[in-house]
Amino acid sequence: MSEASHLDQLRDEFNRWAEAGRGEGMEQEHLPIVLPVLDRMGIEPDDNILDLGSGAGWLSRLLSEQLPEGRVVGVDVSDEMVRRSRRRHSDLDNTMFVVGSAEEIPWDAGFFTKAISVESAYYWADPARGLREIFRVMREGGSLWVLINYYQENPHSHQWGEVLTIPVHLLSAKEWADKFREAGFADLAYEQIPDPTPAPEAYTGRWFRDANQLRAFRQQGALLIHGIKPRL
Repeated sequence: MSEASHLDQLRDEFNRWAEAGRGEGMEQEHLPIVLPVLDRMGIEPDDNILDLGSGAGWLSRLLSEQLPEGRVVGVDVSDEMVRRSRRRHSDLDNTMFVVGSAEEIPWDAGFFTKAISVESAYYWADPARGLREIFRVMREGGSLWVLINYYQENPHSHQWGEVLTIPVHLLSAKEWADKFREAGFADLAYEQIPDPTPAPEAYTGRWFRDANQLRAFRQQGALLIHGIKPRL
């Protein structure tokens, strides 16, 4: 599949998610694993932060509250997600939302001091190219933080590849770290962030076999990979 076809598929799928209201539900699902990442990022009041795969804009909103002198730019491949984010968060003077992809970020080089992507990277058409593009728009000394639940070391998410209607990349922590390094990032590290949310007594959704698998998935945790754009 060509990159253009992949992006068209992503746009169509996440436009459907937006119209179904699924973007707004992501905050409740992801907040328990995102808050520890925000603590690790060392956010400064004047940071310029890229939120890549911003969806309904909930993370951009949280970031904006910590940036009285900075800016947040949310980028999403879904034009419907971007429209809804602009409408819902029109009161945020330091935040804007634009249509784009990991492979083509519509921003100047060397602008962002930090970048974060939550539950987006395994959807990218070309992860290696996406990381190179993030590297381009980041300032020297800036840090990239990628958080994903779909990766090799968490077998309790592997069935998602069969449930999703769009192609995804199932990579290991080392494979992601290697791609970071090849894109130019240094001081690489990765860890797993468990989700402390209690599992329900019964589960009837399509993402997990049963409540026990959901519980094991949360205990295994999301994969966090981060690195820094070196100073020349």
